Amino acid sequence: DLITSIRTEQLTQSGLKNLVCDIAPVTVSIKNYVVTEVTANMAGYKATDACLARVRDFFSTRAFVVPAQRVEIWPFPTSATLTGIRTSQIIPLSHVTDFVLLFPKDARCTICFENPCYQNMQLTTCGRNFPDMPMNTTDQQFFQLQLNASNLDLLFEATDEFEDALTTPRNTATRRLNAHTDLTSFMVSLQCERNSNGTLTFDGLDTMNQNTSVELRGAPIYQGVTDCYYNVDTNGKRPPPPILCTVHDTFWLFSPNQGGSCHYDTTHSFDEVVNEIGA
Repeated sequence: DLITSIRTEQLTQSGLKNLVCDIAPVTVSIKNYVVTEVTANMAGYKATDACLARVRDFFSTRAFVVPAQRVEIWPFPTSATLTGIRTSQIIPLSHVTDFVLLFPKDARCTICFENPCYQNMQLTTCGRNFPDMPMNTTDQQFFQLQLNASNLDLLFEATDEFEDALTTPRNTATRRLNAHTDLTSFMVSLQCERNSNGTLTFDGLDTMNQNTSVELRGAPIYQGVTDCYYNVDTNGKRPPPPILCTVHDTFWLFSPNQGGSCHYDTTHSFDEVVNEIGA
């Protein structure tokens, strides 16, 4: 979106004002694109050149598996109300390792999402709650939960922008707070699979392609005119439904070509390739 003007509007009789930006939509269209290169990093603990050469030689005549992830997007059918949100989506779950929740304030939002400032938030499916205890999206426990889910708690550090989006309050009981930094990197990541099992086993969610209910519920921390999620602006605009993203374990099969390249394999099954390697 392109900002066309900026003005202030009086919010209360006491003199509290709200900063309003008038925007005009800008559409970027991509007519065609071609994937020309795919790069993968092979990690190894003190792998020598001789070791890497043997691996390369081993797979020069065999099909091989590249673990991957697939993300599916499921908008919930209903939006938030003045008292909060309770909505569900009926979908199949296939090797789901993570749920991701996004809270757009406009139907055109694709990359910018803000903290809804909700409490008692929880996702329920397959007889389980995610997380185990209801979340408050501005407290320390939620912040640590998101760092763990994003693998940002040990070796890798979160950016200031990401931390601000998770921890900066947007309102109080009496007023809405204007942002002084970029707070549009917010999302809720919920793990369905245990950490660090090396992708050797799967213990996430799988309903064998059968539909199941996924329910989201929560309530605003501050209800009323200062609810920064339900009250998108001062003109009565309301948010679209939240979005559920499911992250699935999957794989690619490749077979070698002469000269060191490879092609996507559609003739072998996963079991055939794995059994050949283990034989």
